[in-house]
Amino acid sequence: MDQPGDVWNWDDGMAPDCAVEGGIEAPVDTSGLRGTLTPDAPLAKLVWFKSGGNADWLFEPADLDDLKNFLSRLDGTLPVMALGLGSNMIVRDGGVPGVVIKLGKPFAKVETHDDHTVTCGGGAHGILVASSARDAGIAGLEFMRGIPGTVGGFVRMNGGAYGREVSDVLIDCEVVMPDGQLITLPAADLQYTYRHSALPDGAVVVAARFQGEPGDPEAIGAKMDEIAEARENSQPLRTKTGGSTFKNPPGKKAWELVDAAGCRGLKMGGAQVSEKHTNFLLNVDNATSADIEGLGEEVKRRVYEHSGVELEWEIQRVGRP
Repeated sequence: MDQPGDVWNWDDGMAPDCAVEGGIEAPVDTSGLRGTLTPDAPLAKLVWFKSGGNADWLFEPADLDDLKNFLSRLDGTLPVMALGLGSNMIVRDGGVPGVVIKLGKPFAKVETHDDHTVTCGGGAHGILVASSARDAGIAGLEFMRGIPGTVGGFVRMNGGAYGREVSDVLIDCEVVMPDGQLITLPAADLQYTYRHSALPDGAVVVAARFQGEPGDPEAIGAKMDEIAEARENSQPLRTKTGGSTFKNPPGKKAWELVDAAGCRGLKMGGAQVSEKHTNFLLNVDNATSADIEGLGEEVKRRVYEHSGVELEWEIQRVGRP
């Protein structure tokens, strides 16, 4: 008998006789689905903070057609959220309603082209994109070496680091809408601003094209090494963290404001402000997501009290409190 968190796999053409397993009713007709659908799926293990509740449903599609098929059957009846590496996200302790989509290896391919463009699956890691471009002598994408995450997240959040961001290099992206329709969106349609896009809620980025420029692989590699070293020296890597917590206000740096407000090393429950980089929060002692988010709100309060600046969250906070 299935329990919450059990996994159901369906081979092509092989499905349960009905959409009910162990007393849990699937949100769609599952016949012909080839991916993996998991009810009450733990998400803590899938995000960098290693905290938070479960997804009502987690779907890991076998390929693009499988994803389109699944979402077309949902047809907007449940909220949909795409999950990449979970490197810049707080999943609240009450879990995530609806369906979380996790793109796996079928969506992680990277191809380079003679016109110095790079085509990537939505599940491709930033370091793979940068490395593939380097090997092909394509410059301009080195900054992705410094962003922990996947292409889908970069496109949605206008990911950036070390002086460049996705809006500088994106040509267009392929997106599966919540009704299962596959569309291509040019970069201009995303209306990029700092760490924000106009990509509709529930849309899943399955591919993107980036424009690079001719470059020397050795020089590109050296720049990537510099970025990696800078991250190593300045950020609390190999910890349970969520990346940059707050957006940099215009003309200011968030970490300096946090530091000036006396928040370096500040703790709440099992969460702590990093002493190495004060714009990072850490899960140091089995923190709940409420600990982490509450600490962030306390930092915001202290910064405003000290400097009059209202910090904005950069980390995505999703789910039920």
